[in-house]
Amino acid sequence: MPFSLGFDTFVIALVLVVIVTIAMGVRTVPQGYSYTVERFGRYSRTLGPGLGLILPYIEQIGKKVNVMEQVLDVPSQEAFTRDNAGVTIDAAAFYQILDAARASYEVSNLNQALLVLTMTNIRTVVGSMDLDQLLSHRDEINERLLRVVDAAASPWGAKVTRVEIKDILPPADLAGAMARQMKAEREKRAAVLEAEGLRQAEILRAEGEKQSQILSAEGRKEAAFRDAEARERQAEAEAKATSMVSDAITRGDLAAANFLVAEKYIDAIRALATAPNQKVVIVPIEAAGLAGTLGGIAELTKSVFGEGGAGLQGPRSVPSVSGRSDRA
Repeated sequence: MPFSLGFDTFVIALVLVVIVTIAMGVRTVPQGYSYTVERFGRYSRTLGPGLGLILPYIEQIGKKVNVMEQVLDVPSQEAFTRDNAGVTIDAAAFYQILDAARASYEVSNLNQALLVLTMTNIRTVVGSMDLDQLLSHRDEINERLLRVVDAAASPWGAKVTRVEIKDILPPADLAGAMARQMKAEREKRAAVLEAEGLRQAEILRAEGEKQSQILSAEGRKEAAFRDAEARERQAEAEAKATSMVSDAITRGDLAAANFLVAEKYIDAIRALATAPNQKVVIVPIEAAGLAGTLGGIAELTKSVFGEGGAGLQGPRSVPSVSGRSDRA
């Protein structure tokens, strides 16, 4: 019995040792992490995410390394520009561990090393630039910092993905001077733009007046041309009428001459009657002269329209026009 009891105890202990040994050899690595395996204190291999096996009592887990992208907050620090202007700078760096073994055994404290490296290079970059260039070229600063810090962190198995300048604060008095300078610059720009606008308006107004005068001159030219053409045609018509009357007189037809004289006479009377500066219309008062004129017109009418224009009686002789009149 004592022997049997001791054997059972041994078996139970052996089973427990086997279970514990198997449990010690099985490791579950979460996603986003890598575990380093050390054999007798020396780096052996790296376990990736998932189920991993190690040799119990011979190997053990060394470092649990976060391989996700991480952010490193760089505290505020003062730096001086090339023109001796003091500024306060806040920054942030983003990095990711690509080689867990090198990040664990090449540097004792990766975060502290990256922090000091970033702060030092910020001072270097700021000291190589003027204040105006520093405030207006943040992208250039970020690019230079990223290039330098990433090259320095590469032997540690880390990849610096971004370096961002969060804020650049100049001294209060310098900020006030810059604000006044900016205000003066904007006022100058506004004055220049206003003057340019007035100049353009004057130019456009002058161009409009020029075009208006050109069009007006062209209109007067066209009107004068039309008037001259009308006068020319009227003169041609009068010349033609005169020629026809002359031909009629040559043929012995005095009715045409009387008609022309009567028409001019009536036009003259109409002009005297419609003149705005005349208050009294002067007409012939001699009955014989007036009768002769009317008789001439009647004779002319008969000769033109024939005997059918009855009712107009007058002498058959050539009518005469009396030009005598009383003078006021």
